[in-house]
Amino acid sequence: MVDKPALTEKVVFTSGLRSEGVAARLGALLGISFTLALITGLFSHFMQHPPPWLDWPSRPIGLYRVTQGVHVISGLATIPLLLAKLWAVYPKLWQWPPFRSAAHAVERAFVLLLVAGALFQLFTGLLNIAYTYPWSFFFPAAHYWTSFIVYGALIIHVVTEWSKVRRSVPVPLEPARRRFLLTIGAASGLTVLLTVGEAFAPLRRLALIAPRNPAIGPQGLPVNRTSQAAGVRPVDASYRLVVTGAVQAEYSYQDLVRLPQHTVELPIACVEGWSASARWTGVRLRDLVAGAPPDALVTVESLERPSGVYRTSELRPPHWNDPLTLLALRVNGETLHLEHGYPLRLIAPDRPGVMQTKWVTKVVVS
Repeated sequence: MVDKPALTEKVVFTSGLRSEGVAARLGALLGISFTLALITGLFSHFMQHPPPWLDWPSRPIGLYRVTQGVHVISGLATIPLLLAKLWAVYPKLWQWPPFRSAAHAVERAFVLLLVAGALFQLFTGLLNIAYTYPWSFFFPAAHYWTSFIVYGALIIHVVTEWSKVRRSVPVPLEPARRRFLLTIGAASGLTVLLTVGEAFAPLRRLALIAPRNPAIGPQGLPVNRTSQAAGVRPVDASYRLVVTGAVQAEYSYQDLVRLPQHTVELPIACVEGWSASARWTGVRLRDLVAGAPPDALVTVESLERPSGVYRTSELRPPHWNDPLTLLALRVNGETLHLEHGYPLRLIAPDRPGVMQTKWVTKVVVS
């Protein structure tokens, strides 16, 4: 019986830049970047969906701005690394026979899972920050659960390939292969340099490939969810802010204007990675719920249509007690634009932008 010739014998992969050492080094860099993405991604998820025992602190005020910026920008920088790694190991995908044993078949299945999951995470993540959704599934849930699949497959891959890493990494690379890795590193670094300005204001002018300019929008701030998308129309004189539950009160817009006003400098930090600071003026939330139990939960509700995913937002004691947490009526010295939440919006330190509820109409103390 004549063995079937390997596809690698039919298709000539002649590049001398490929080697075990190149693949191992790229794999190590991908392991670091995926770990960074997993940690910062979990931070964002549990900040938005905290378990009952977890109260996130409200300080430092820019912590979420940093972690989510790192999550998105490092994800973009991972794309050149992943493409280079796939190119480096591409011939192995055509090896024959495809499986040498049951254990080898399982190992290759996890590699397939790792490659498919990594491509899915980066591709859908890229479209998400570009606000393009050619799919019907809920992106945050798919991104969250796929991250565990990818990282689990990555751990198994590291375990099975560890001997190659230990063998090849200590051996110096030839000059051509070193230049190849430096080129890939430069591509990742350039991606960071041309994106980081969407979260780090001093480098804003360099944010040439960032999907969102944090300085463009009504009153110098970008808008993710418009009033039209939320089904909100401008309110009239009948508008009332209702405080209910353990504290009972009702305020017209003019009542709110006459209450003691406070001004704070806080960032809006978006899950898509951009962030922008502004001066917000309004009423302290803790003043509106004065007399609430120390361990109370405070929920703000929006005029947004009931089906809105982020129509309500819950604040735990560290946030509703923080003097920086406002129901804002003004931004940068001007009355809030409708797109920024007129007549009233929540602004609090160290929270994702999707939780800074706009068009607030009710506060529930429970």
